[in-house]
Amino acid sequence: MLLKRERREFDERTCARRRWPGTGVTRSVYAIPLAALIHGMRVSNAKEGMSTVALVKFASYNIHLGIGRDGMFAPHRVAAVIGELEADVIALQEVEFGAGDFDMFSYLSTYTGYAAVPGPTMPRPGGGEYGNGLLSRHPVVGVRRIELSVEGREPRGALDVDLDCEGRRVRVVVTHLGLRPAERRLQITRLLRYLDRDADVPTILLGDLNEWFLWGRPLRWLRRHFQRTPAPATFPSGRPVFALDRVWVWPRELLQRVAVHSTPLSRVASDHLPLTAIVSA
Repeated sequence: MLLKRERREFDERTCARRRWPGTGVTRSVYAIPLAALIHGMRVSNAKEGMSTVALVKFASYNIHLGIGRDGMFAPHRVAAVIGELEADVIALQEVEFGAGDFDMFSYLSTYTGYAAVPGPTMPRPGGGEYGNGLLSRHPVVGVRRIELSVEGREPRGALDVDLDCEGRRVRVVVTHLGLRPAERRLQITRLLRYLDRDADVPTILLGDLNEWFLWGRPLRWLRRHFQRTPAPATFPSGRPVFALDRVWVWPRELLQRVAVHSTPLSRVASDHLPLTAIVSA
């Protein structure tokens, strides 16, 4: 960490720096490339003999179709919460695509101006589709879809996305798992087997895992793969008790902080609170 005086002097020499509310952490996407994050490179401050590292903010948000705790369909509230996050990469669950006259995912993509990757998993009775999505400040260079559906249950899947971060590849996986324990065990087994195929790439797994049991096998398997990760409660948003939304990072040392984004607006815009993660070298 830079001392306050040194941080201020460093900020004056870089561009596009902003402070994330309530975190004390600043972001400079353009001044400090994400390549520093992936390969441990540092940006030197020659005058002071100090250095700093790249910081990237990820978020996972189950938006509940844009329906808030008050039962109102209010997409503008979800968009405003996403604006509050100031995240570089946002994993969405329970988002609609092309339903009637309104496309929720397109609306949020336009609002952020980010690259958008749809990941529908099932059709909606009233038209359109429903599932996962990714919004990214960084260019998308590869997209794969992982089938996680279990017979007799709601179709499920995961988005496996490669981002080009200053010429470096970063893998981001977005998912929303099933409601039954046996279903989740099968889904985590498939997901981890799939991730092992490309294990040398820095990977961020985000989503609503729906795992209520802290002692359950899915979480034990994930900890074994990614190592233990903080898991603050995100559900229900009015008074969170359960850590249903999770973030996992490999290599584990890249993960610096995990936090819940709890504001008056986020507590009403959806039944889940957004989960954020700051990742650094």
